[in-house]
Amino acid sequence: MTPIHTEAIVIRDVAPADRDDWLRLWAGYTAFYETEVAPEVSARTWERLLDPASPMLGRVAQLGDRVVGFSIAVLHEGTWVVAPIGYLEDLFVDPSCRGRGVGRRLIEDLVALGRARGWSRLYWHTRRDNPARKLYDTFVQADDFVRYQLAL
Repeated sequence: MTPIHTEAIVIRDVAPADRDDWLRLWAGYTAFYETEVAPEVSARTWERLLDPASPMLGRVAQLGDRVVGFSIAVLHEGTWVVAPIGYLEDLFVDPSCRGRGVGRRLIEDLVALGRARGWSRLYWHTRRDNPARKLYDTFVQADDFVRYQLAL
């Protein structure tokens, strides 16, 4: 029998009190991508998420009193549009909470925010083998662009 989850998923802006939960989830996210982020970079990312003047938008998913996921979007200008573009740079859900609709709600939240705030579009990248692509494909099919990344 499939368990029924009755707790509501609440999506909201990150708050200073979320720091430890966010750091725990951030560590899980970077481990998933088999990378390490320097502590000073993580600290600076957290600062920017709390700064209303930053183009970064940090949102968290809460189940009950527990923060179980996050999204980080970056707003930027574009040369082919007038309205800002939202780039979903990071999305992560605690593995113990997957399959409950948390990831879907985090993306739906950004779609709703983008529409309400007049963004022209929302986009994201992921690895070809990311199991979350099943979810992503329910929003839009991947395009045929190839990413090039040059470290400076």
